[in-house]
Amino acid sequence: MDLSNLLAGFGTALTPEHLLFAAIGVLLGTAVGVLPGIGPAMAVALLLPVTYALDPTGAFIMFAGIYFGGMFGGSTTSILLNTPGESAAVVVAIEGNKMAKRGRGSQALAAAAIGHFVGGLVGLVLLVLLAPVIAGYAVNIGAPDYFAFMVLAFAATATVLGSSRVRGFASLLIGLTMGLVGLDQMSGQARLTFGWLQLADGIDIVVVAVGLFAVGESLWVAAHLRHTQEKPLSVGRPWLGKQDLRRAWKPWLRGPLIGFPFGAIPAGGAEMPTFLSYTLEKQLARKKGDWGTGAIEGVAGPESTSTSSAAGTMVTMLTLGLPTTSVAAVMLAAFQQYGIQPGPLLFEREADLVWALIASMFVGLVLLLVINLPLAPVWAKLLQIPRPYLYAGILFFASVGAYAIGGEVMDLVLLFLIGVIGFVMRRYGLPVLPAIVGVILGPAAELQMRRALQISDGSLTGLVNSPLAIAVYVVIAVLLTWPLWAKLVRPAKGRSEPERVDA
Repeated sequence: MDLSNLLAGFGTALTPEHLLFAAIGVLLGTAVGVLPGIGPAMAVALLLPVTYALDPTGAFIMFAGIYFGGMFGGSTTSILLNTPGESAAVVVAIEGNKMAKRGRGSQALAAAAIGHFVGGLVGLVLLVLLAPVIAGYAVNIGAPDYFAFMVLAFAATATVLGSSRVRGFASLLIGLTMGLVGLDQMSGQARLTFGWLQLADGIDIVVVAVGLFAVGESLWVAAHLRHTQEKPLSVGRPWLGKQDLRRAWKPWLRGPLIGFPFGAIPAGGAEMPTFLSYTLEKQLARKKGDWGTGAIEGVAGPESTSTSSAAGTMVTMLTLGLPTTSVAAVMLAAFQQYGIQPGPLLFEREADLVWALIASMFVGLVLLLVINLPLAPVWAKLLQIPRPYLYAGILFFASVGAYAIGGEVMDLVLLFLIGVIGFVMRRYGLPVLPAIVGVILGPAAELQMRRALQISDGSLTGLVNSPLAIAVYVVIAVLLTWPLWAKLVRPAKGRSEPERVDA
């Protein structure tokens, strides 16, 4: 039944008019996603009034192109400029930007484009096959499970990244502190606002991400350019070599296994699974020496995970009416604008629209690959711009993006204050990513923890009262104690080997 509906959806999506809408959406999404601080959610929101004259099917087909194009555009700036266009692209910057600095920017972009396609393709297939099952299971996941998953993300990023675990947890603490700014979600009490009404809503994650990455990086480069004049970076070969493909194909396929389930969980999103994908690929990598200097697995895995998570978010948005990301929230508003209410009956009442939307996502992915894979060397030529001009442009677009969020001067002040914090963190060797994780997941983790404790009347057993939560905490315990176990096992092997030789 689903296959026949999907084929009918392709019949709608592949008309010349709708193909044009999808292509326009991909181009606009990529172009807007490249701008620091302006991600796919803002792109969809800005273009929402433009689609008033379109029929619902055409509008949502364009939105699908904008969605995937905006996500890839955010990854492009992450890789080339260490400036994520959105929070889901933060992890790709870690290894992708190192590849770009080594003259492998084109290969990093190609790995991201193919990962984007593979992750989205697998995610959309799972969306068609498993949407009712995943949605039904996700409804039963409770607050203790959510909190356990978020603690896993905290532990994974703080322990794996950076030169030491102490620095990782220090960075995480900075992010959690930033996440506390604003009104308490349950009591309404103001926290760390210092009497500023503009801080009552908290600090927008885009301001934090762009401040720590873009502004912090720009200040750091400016401080070093005073002493050494850097030459423009080389672009690199436009295609992936055989060795790159051998290292990337497994992360491309593993990404959807992490990303899609997390995307389908209400209150999920692409941030947490991309962090976990990076951690997993680093643990499984054979060439661990490349990590931190530009490992292609660190681009391929998180990018595939991010796109498959985006497909997963459509499960809860379409079948439950629950938006799990900012883009899904904007698309939910777009549905309601046309008098359509997503939920369990959507597939019955608006079957033609829904299956055309899903089919257009497949079309959008193909167009994205066809358009952006040849453009990888073109995007990579951004690296050949002289560094002072390049980072001056980054600061300009970062400021425009931050101001566009709320139209408040306070956002610009916060942007540059957080940029100074990012500069100081680089100066003392603190990794930036755990701070981003703390800001993104900190408020949500606090909310889920308090809900779990309320349900259990304040008993701490309320945090471990489900098999899923217990299993996640076991994984966390292994992650935190693994270096200790590794030290104990290695000496034991060292003592046993001479004994076997003597025997």
